[in-house]
Formats: sequence, C-alpha cells, structure tokens
Amino acid sequence: MLHDFLKIKSIAGELKLSHKKREFGITISTEELIVQKPHVNYHVRLADITQILPYRPVKGLNPFAQMRKDLDGRAVTAVYEGGEHYTFHVSRATMHNRSGIFNLGACRIIIPVKPEYLKAIGKYAGLHAI
Repeated sequence: MLHDFLKIKSIAGELKLSHKKREFGITISTEELIVQKPHVNYHVRLADITQILPYRPVKGLNPFAQMRKDLDGRAVTAVYEGGEHYTFHVSRATMHNRSGIFNLGACRIIIPVKPEYLKAIGKYAGLHAI
C-alpha cells in the first residue's frame, strides 16, 4: 500500500518527524503537519491548529469513514488504525488528492498519534496542555 501514498512535493519549515504505516502516514515539520492516507494528503499549518483533544469513538460511526460532514457542516476526516486517537480542530486545512488541491476551511481531523509526535506538534504549534 505504500505505493498508493501521494508524494509530498514541498513542506514548510524544517522536517522533524515522519512515519508511514500501511494505511497512514504522519509528517511533522517546524511549521506544518501532514496526514497521509492512500491517495490523499492533508496539509495543516501548525499555526492553524486551534485545539487537540483525546478522541472517543462515536457509537455507530463507520470506522473507515474518510470524509464526512459533522452537525455544524464542517468537514471531518478520520483515520482509525490502532493507538490513541486525537481530534485536531483546525481553522483551515488543504487536501491534496489525485484530482487536485482543495481548501477545506475549518475542520476536524481525527488521527492516531504517538506521544512523542503529539509532544512535537504541541511544541512547534505553541500549544500548551491545560
């Protein structure tokens, strides 16, 4: 499945961490978070992350849903593959897929994140735990 990932053509800032599994990839720089799934990348500037919260699955939600709208009409993308999941609330994001580049506006991105990656995102985004 790694051949199904789109190449990251450019990244803002200095690359700090990157990891890919079969169905999911995450890349963190000093300025950007990139979430990769086969055939689609989500680019989020760290300055656009407004909140990160632990995610608890909603009963009846399709665990393999990639994109849907929540009750207030904002886009939600989710990756469900093991590990602790977090909801990233962002003021805007960009989606790259084989059809082109699309601005998503405000959305939530639900992804599994290892503690060291979460710490790096918080550090470079300037977010502090409460």
